[in-house]
Amino acid sequence: MSRKCKLTGIGPMSGNKVSHANNKTRRRWLPNLQWKHVYIPELDRTVRIRLTTRALRTIDKKGLLAFLRDEGLKLKDIL
Repeated sequence: MSRKCKLTGIGPMSGNKVSHANNKTRRRWLPNLQWKHVYIPELDRTVRIRLTTRALRTIDKKGLLAFLRDEGLKLKDIL
């Protein structure tokens, strides 16, 4: 299973961990992914999707369909 948000497509980032002595080692930053049940009123059902907490906050603010419209996605893309 990939570590990607189903809605935003955000995945892991990579870079350097820099110590106090300025030693650099490679590391990864993983997105804060959560499994959530999201209610879709048009279908009158809930779906379980894996999304970032940032996407969840945006869904709480705008609503799911407005968020999908802004991201250029359709409802069938997340089902």
